[in-house]
Amino acid sequence: MLALTDNPWLALLAVPLLAHAMVIAAYMVHEAAHMAVFKDKKHNRWFAECMLWICGMNYSSFDDIAHKHNRHHSDRADIVSFDFRPKLANHPKFLRLLQILEWFYIPALELMMHALVVILPFIKPDRKQRRTRVIVVSLVRVSLFSYLIYLSLAVLWVYPLAYLLFLTVMRFMDVHQHTYELYETLDQKRGPEARLRDRAFESHNTYSNLLSVSYPWLNLLVLNFCYHNVHHDKQLEPWYRLPKLHQQLYGDNTEQLLTFRHLVKSFHKYRIPRMLNADPIDLNVKKDEGESFIGVDGVSFLTAH
Repeated sequence: MLALTDNPWLALLAVPLLAHAMVIAAYMVHEAAHMAVFKDKKHNRWFAECMLWICGMNYSSFDDIAHKHNRHHSDRADIVSFDFRPKLANHPKFLRLLQILEWFYIPALELMMHALVVILPFIKPDRKQRRTRVIVVSLVRVSLFSYLIYLSLAVLWVYPLAYLLFLTVMRFMDVHQHTYELYETLDQKRGPEARLRDRAFESHNTYSNLLSVSYPWLNLLVLNFCYHNVHHDKQLEPWYRLPKLHQQLYGDNTEQLLTFRHLVKSFHKYRIPRMLNADPIDLNVKKDEGESFIGVDGVSFLTAH
């Protein structure tokens, strides 16, 4: 309701609150993908579809999102339908535009990746069955947005700012969690590449990027998604058990642990180079606590392509 107020200061307050609501909704989708909300798969699907409306990611179905994310776990790699990086490098003018926007901390690459969720069903023949959903969702969202603008013009700037903040938070949590290879096999059956990596590889190339070690309650801001190693160890465990499990499994071992105060420096410094970067596997990111860890963009579990 703050977003609909005529008071600009209250409307400004609505920006981080709305962004955080979208962050929590997105991570509840992640929980549902791991059957960590309800016991019944059907109930998890219904719940996740509702959460996708809240975080604005409902152009893809929950089933498609869950399929991609589960491939990420089972194949121990970043699984996509295509690698955007060489394609983007072949369009230097468009790349330059994105780089300028990214320099100003506008998550242009993330916006492009989410826009492709809407565009690809009309380009790729194997995605044409998703066209009806994209059209219906677009019509409903435009209608709802128009009604909110009718109630308050502040929505014109509150929602876009909140959405950009939401994308930035989600990206920050994603870019430093793995040093995985990327395979363009999402639209194919699992091949021999899916059996190349074992559990030891997964653990060694996965990092927990905590917002705070001293004040664990701060990690609740991202629904404990930052306890990433223990999540890979115990995929069916819900978010509220992860801190305790992390302590039980890892204790004082910080070999795979990175923290906000170091990663935020990397996030800032490499925001342009990261756009086309691909980190090698087994990269020693702990040598400076991740401050020279570039990371990888465009690997959100919310984009089903």
